[in-house]
Amino acid sequence: MIGITLGDPAGVGPEITLKAVAAMSEGERAQTRIFGCRKTLEAAEAVVRTGLRPGIDVALTDLPVASAPLPFGKEDARAGDAAFRFVEAAVRAAEAGEIGCIVTAPLNKAALNAAGHHYDGHTGMLAALTGQKKAWMILASDRLKVIHNSTHVSLRDAIDRATTESVLQTIRVGHEHLRRLGLEAPRIAVAGINPHCGEGGLFGTEDADQLAPAVERARAEGIDAHGPIAGDTVFHRAYTGQFDLVVAQYHDQGHIPIKLVAFDTAVNVSLGLPIDRTSVDHGTAFDIAGKGIADHGNMEKAIAYARRLATGRKT
Repeated sequence: MIGITLGDPAGVGPEITLKAVAAMSEGERAQTRIFGCRKTLEAAEAVVRTGLRPGIDVALTDLPVASAPLPFGKEDARAGDAAFRFVEAAVRAAEAGEIGCIVTAPLNKAALNAAGHHYDGHTGMLAALTGQKKAWMILASDRLKVIHNSTHVSLRDAIDRATTESVLQTIRVGHEHLRRLGLEAPRIAVAGINPHCGEGGLFGTEDADQLAPAVERARAEGIDAHGPIAGDTVFHRAYTGQFDLVVAQYHDQGHIPIKLVAFDTAVNVSLGLPIDRTSVDHGTAFDIAGKGIADHGNMEKAIAYARRLATGRKT
């Protein structure tokens, strides 16, 4: 079983969930459970018109939302609280072995924090809910995969977090994930943090002092790690097949290239947790929420990736 959380009820999450589930085969649908609000789903169904009956045609854990359905396209603390509760319920189900992977629809960080749930997004929330100090984000597409050493922090903080130990652990986590997906010896590139990897110290020494030792230690452990490699070339080299994964040092360094080449198809995967989670790689799209026009292709990609992970977990 996989579990799909609706995300922010005022966003496009309910619509893309219904569309993706409606497109499933009967067998796939039988292995799917939605975590969300029935009234919200009914309001979304009124605009997408899939014919799907949540709770009848697909399993539903109904988590009521006060005053549901909330208006689509408007930031609301009630929606932020609901998004948190949907995820929390799915996490507990995953911990109990009732579902093999969680697929999350997008939430709104401002609404989440307005409701008193102070997280920087799904990844931090999932780490807290499962008692982990840190979780990692990998953005995966067919030709480019990127794992982030840090994500939702300032650029100044990201540089401070690019320590040898942190980068080494990120390499290890990415290596194990790709091995789980069937790659025996993943080729991992570490992106430099300074222009030209510091150009021999002219533009900073972090690459030589902090990143290079992490690569050396990873190689000593038998990991096929390379770098640091200048950030302006490493993603192109990975995209053309030289590497299976790039370790990005900060949020935008990894997000910009993946969104350039796979904006509608990349899947967000959380690593380093005792449970599995995938997600769409887009936001709540308040500007089109409730209009029935949101594309569910990215949700289908996240679900397909989740099924791969769930199958791997069984074995």
